Amino acid sequence: MSTFWRYVRIQAFVLLCGIVGPIFLVIYFASGGDPMMKWMFWVGLLITAIDVMIALGLTAAGAKSAAHKEKLEQVGVLALAQVTGIHETNTRVNEQPLVKLDLQISGPGIAPFASQDRVLASVSRLPMITNRKLVAVVDPATNEYRIDWERSSLVSGLMPATFTIAEENKTYDLTGQSGPLMEILQILKAHGIGINSMVDLRSNPAAREQVQAVVRRAAAQQAVPSPSPVTSEPGATSASFLAPPAPSTAQRLQELETLRATGAISDDEYTAKRQQIIAEL
Repeated sequence: MSTFWRYVRIQAFVLLCGIVGPIFLVIYFASGGDPMMKWMFWVGLLITAIDVMIALGLTAAGAKSAAHKEKLEQVGVLALAQVTGIHETNTRVNEQPLVKLDLQISGPGIAPFASQDRVLASVSRLPMITNRKLVAVVDPATNEYRIDWERSSLVSGLMPATFTIAEENKTYDLTGQSGPLMEILQILKAHGIGINSMVDLRSNPAAREQVQAVVRRAAAQQAVPSPSPVTSEPGATSASFLAPPAPSTAQRLQELETLRATGAISDDEYTAKRQQIIAEL
């Protein structure tokens, strides 16, 4: 999005929120400049000027952030950010909890380093955070980084990762295999290929060959021989029962959010239970 259209969108939003200023100006001019309404002119002018300044400031900040993100994407490398600790901050932004993460970041071309980051633990991000594997784009010169949530959803297993090799007429499922998926993401980034629901590499033979090599290697490592069947005594009946899996941390936190939203628990009970769940990680 260009800076101009970003400004137009932000200015429209700011004027909508601070519409009192333009309304005062309209009333003043509609009254024919009545001296008794002069105060409306000056107050409306002041509020409108503040609206414009706020919009310009937000536009400049947004443009700077977008430019910084684009530059980091260009010069940065993809690294695996292991979540080694999750801490409550007792702060919420737009009803979403803000948590502090301890990260151990490592990747090609950078020395491993530890860092801390504060992130919004939204419902969509919670499974990635509790899976403890995130993707970061790191500037190798400064170690400046940002967490890439879209790529993280792939590496953490939230997004299915299937690869079809036409020559073999086979489809391989690498969902949740962080090592091979990080390699593939690094290959795609090196060739300037973004990720979306479907990536077709037929137009890029070099990237296609590299990705296929990673997929085949991962599939070979994934294949393990089946265990020998256990022979039972004649007439014996055997059965295997699996206990239902325990709910994940993300599920427990979501259930807790639902209980609070429905008024089943108080805010104090919610805070105590959430801290208990986080402490068990």
